[in-house]
Amino acid sequence: MPYVRAPPGFHALPLPLAQLSLAAVLKCGQSFRWSTYPLHAALPSDPSHEYRLCLQDRVVCLRQSPDTIFYRAVFPETSVSPEIVSARDAETLLWLKDYFQLDVDLVKLYSEWAERDPVFAKLRTRFEGIRMLRQDPWENLISFICSSNNNIARITKMVKTLCTQYSPPLLSIPPPKLIITTGLLTPSDSNESCPSPALTTPEPELESFHPFPPPSRFSTPDVAATLRSLGFGYRADFIQKTAKMLVDAHGVSISARGKEGPERWLDTLRSMSTADAREELLKLMGVGRKVADCVLLMSLDKAEVIPVDTHVHQIAMKHYGLSGTKQAMSPRLYDAISEKFHSVWGDYAGWAHSVLFTADLKAFSDYGLITPAASPRKQNMSTSRAAGDSSSARARKRGAKQVQTQDAPKLGEGLRRDDDSLGEASSPAERVKKRRRVSQAPR
Repeated sequence: MPYVRAPPGFHALPLPLAQLSLAAVLKCGQSFRWSTYPLHAALPSDPSHEYRLCLQDRVVCLRQSPDTIFYRAVFPETSVSPEIVSARDAETLLWLKDYFQLDVDLVKLYSEWAERDPVFAKLRTRFEGIRMLRQDPWENLISFICSSNNNIARITKMVKTLCTQYSPPLLSIPPPKLIITTGLLTPSDSNESCPSPALTTPEPELESFHPFPPPSRFSTPDVAATLRSLGFGYRADFIQKTAKMLVDAHGVSISARGKEGPERWLDTLRSMSTADAREELLKLMGVGRKVADCVLLMSLDKAEVIPVDTHVHQIAMKHYGLSGTKQAMSPRLYDAISEKFHSVWGDYAGWAHSVLFTADLKAFSDYGLITPAASPRKQNMSTSRAAGDSSSARARKRGAKQVQTQDAPKLGEGLRRDDDSLGEASSPAERVKKRRRVSQAPR
């Protein structure tokens, strides 16, 4: 494989795609604030996209080749000493290792799951590199309160609206230049200072990046009305009341690391047992068992937790021998499904569940496949655990043929994150029922 040099300003972290696939992990409904930018890539070994996320003090930029993660951080202050630059680079690397949990050997886990589970064994090669993020618990909590009856596009819009409405911009930078390279050359090798007009796009406008707002910004009574006017519906009250509950209980004092009292308290849930941490989360407005389990899995280090809904139940019945009917989800049924999957996958059952979940999403239907219209690389998919899959059933009725690997199983149709959006019901009757349920929801 050709060696790909780090782009100017980026650092290289050797890491094979089997350990982390940014194209899958950042698009499968775990986090909703990453911005994605296409890059011109002449060879399969070239990075095809840049991903950006605004933290409280910096914007992290990532690119990926088959064996390397390229990273850099952009700060508001640019005139700093070399010592400060070096310290910041070290901090960014530590953040990357923590956020992507790179201390966990994903290849080893895949091997263990494949030995225990023939269903997983058929998917492991095609859907490699899917791991759980270790997100900020406060941001993760509010994001999944927004996920109720929602899909990826609306969740992303809501989360970004929270940032632009309640958090001042940290900095503004242009998107990456779309400069065609030779694959083995970086933009600087291609004369970036004087690029040919035929190979570049017009000078882009600056894009502002906003950190996620702290709890105090959402705790005042006027927030609910403002969010309702911005299209949040009944979720507006959940966000405001949850923020107020946490602020009233833990104050707004800011630590040396810039975290308010509620954020520091949420961090302490990581050291609690799963049951105790879940009990604390369930006290908050807009947090049911499913949302609580999403937060436990994605930000509180509870790798064994599996968020369950009716679609996960269908997969458990179809592929894992769980008996039962399409009954309403009850605490007893929820526990039975969780215990079943834990018995199959073990202590990292939540991680394994995420791989099968992603594999079943419609937008990942050609992920990892070589088709006449696609490159051999994994394709970037824009989807969510809230995205529906009913259109694939209609495509089959029309006789459409989807490319599948020979041994990749077709999991349960329509596996989604917490609640399904109105337009994703599988029949007109179901869509009417969903509209009625939503119209009766508290606002």
